[in-house]
Amino acid sequence: MNLLLPDLGTLSDVKTFVGRARKVDDGGAIRLVAQGQVLAMYACALHGAGGPTVLALRVLTLAEPVQVDATVPLAAMADRFARIDRLLAGARPTPRSVGRPIGLPVPPTTATNASWAGMAPPRSGWNVEGVVPFDLLRGAARTGIDEVAAGVPAGSGAAAVAKLRGIVWGRPLLEGAAGLPTGAAFAAETFGFLGRTASHVDLLAPPEEDVATLHSAGRWWRLSTTRGHVLARPASGI
Repeated sequence: MNLLLPDLGTLSDVKTFVGRARKVDDGGAIRLVAQGQVLAMYACALHGAGGPTVLALRVLTLAEPVQVDATVPLAAMADRFARIDRLLAGARPTPRSVGRPIGLPVPPTTATNASWAGMAPPRSGWNVEGVVPFDLLRGAARTGIDEVAAGVPAGSGAAAVAKLRGIVWGRPLLEGAAGLPTGAAFAAETFGFLGRTASHVDLLAPPEEDVATLHSAGRWWRLSTTRGHVLARPASGI
């Protein structure tokens, strides 16, 4: 099964998403859901160990319609990228080639360590709850990252690390938004959905957005920016 991507730019987008997911969990997985010409890519930022479930979602447009729902290892996707790069190596880019569709084979291997993939957030019924400033999200993400790093002594086992992450990222992010975990800020920052910081702004570029919209549907929360979405729900015991 192939996903026909419109151009090299879209391939780069997929590579970037997979690369960021591997930084979170190199042995993790990605869920690819294509319906018609819309491709939704899901990756897990947090799940298990008594903490919240937090997913990153990036939506792209395909060059031709296809029906796919596959959860595959991130490493297998990286192998596909390497094969494509070898095929393109030595080919001098031209305006025509840059805009030419590229086939991305879906790996045949199903990921066996992605229980989060069975937790399907709703596709409709979302209520707008307001906006959240990027600065607040960046600050919460940095504070949590520092707390996890400081609270895990050298030599700590995986279980201890996972437990601390569950505690830190499971805390409420905002007053009045019960159930929205701080881990949503971690995912938004880690997957690049908050864009550049003020110190890296290009004065010649159009002004960037500085808030994410907040939505809710049942126990699920969603933070949305033009770069992607974060889907989060608290631990089942909350």
